[in-house]
Amino acid sequence: MSLYYKTNFSLLALCLLLPFTILHAQDSAQTVVMKMEIKSDIDPRMNRYVDLALKHADEIEADYIIIEMDTYGGAVNDADDIRTAILNYPKPVFVYINKDAASAGALISIACDKIYMAPGASIGAATVVNAEGQAAPDKYQSYMRSIMRSTAEATGRDPKIAEAMVDENLEIDSISPKGQVITFSTSEAMKYGYCDMKVSSIEDILEANEISDYDLQTFELDSTEKIISIFLNPFISGILILVIIGGIYFELQTPGVGFPILAAFIALLLYFTPYYLHGLADNWEIIVFFIGVALILVEVFVIPGFGVAGISGLILTLGSLILVMLNNNLFDFSFVPADDIIQAVAATGIGLMGGMALIFYGGLKFTESKAFKKIALQDRFDRSQGYTSNFKTGTFIGKKGITYSVLRPSGKILIDDEVYDAYTRGNYIDKGVEVIVVEEGGTSLKEREILP
Repeated sequence: MSLYYKTNFSLLALCLLLPFTILHAQDSAQTVVMKMEIKSDIDPRMNRYVDLALKHADEIEADYIIIEMDTYGGAVNDADDIRTAILNYPKPVFVYINKDAASAGALISIACDKIYMAPGASIGAATVVNAEGQAAPDKYQSYMRSIMRSTAEATGRDPKIAEAMVDENLEIDSISPKGQVITFSTSEAMKYGYCDMKVSSIEDILEANEISDYDLQTFELDSTEKIISIFLNPFISGILILVIIGGIYFELQTPGVGFPILAAFIALLLYFTPYYLHGLADNWEIIVFFIGVALILVEVFVIPGFGVAGISGLILTLGSLILVMLNNNLFDFSFVPADDIIQAVAATGIGLMGGMALIFYGGLKFTESKAFKKIALQDRFDRSQGYTSNFKTGTFIGKKGITYSVLRPSGKILIDDEVYDAYTRGNYIDKGVEVIVVEEGGTSLKEREILP
């Protein structure tokens, strides 16, 4: 092919591909904006929501993130996690305060690159309060003051104003009289650098930043996360506790069946996993649960009776199930609402009582079921028909012997070179101790130790 034809062919191909190239360039140049909402209490659930939202923003390669906020605050530790994530996020993060950004909400807002407020909105009042609404001890206030101050410094806002949102004793001339924490209205926040602009919608924010060609996406939890959230309901937790208790019991009663312990294991996963993913269940709380179960098993299989190990195991197991549902900080319940504690205790108590009812009622029904009759002997061998389990031809009362094994309280004894089943009055007798028969019962002999 001559140079002339090659040149013309190249020009023709370029003309044909040019519209598609321009269209693709326009699409790729479109600004991606992701919106997420903080419209409930700041707690472990919200902490996880923000974490997932920021990860989603990375996946879609969002250019801007806008937080639509309306909250009265919540847990300081979760708010601190969220504000740290926002400060470290590489892309611009804006907040649109649609109504309120109080307490922990104010901290998160100050961490954003720009703050926009709707008419009639407010920001501030970041004093730390306990579950009863009273001011928390000064160590909490001091921590909140420090992170409010450092956050304001990081985003170029007046740190003294941020600190005065927490400390009512901090006086700032013409802004905050002593005895009042700062709460700004929209116009006041604009005046003192805590609001970049008054807006009425997300679109106003985009227009203010000269973003015209954009793809606005709203982050929503996927189906898996929504299903996980269902298991955070105390009622559902109570049902899972019931299955855990019932499954463990029936497996101990019918070892080797497999289904009861499988049901208990699945219920255990469904119970702990949602609370763990949402930051409510700490590692030590889960470990305490398994320690409690281990102590109960030791009491059942190793140590006779029901003593210290069994009671301790029960306390640890139930205590763990309660603590997992509560946003406590190593037994510090200062910021845990009383309603949450009541719900957690009630859910665990109902699950325990339901499990006990399942054990008694289910056990009775199981013995009457066709499945049980297939594996259990149903014929009766009555004494009136000549059947007996006692093969002793004479009385053993008063005879002496030696313990063939440890009696705790049951075991074996040796009388006249013959081994017999025996038991004590409830005490333990070591192996090789001289004993005397005091009572006969079926195939077993009741013993007592011969004291010197």
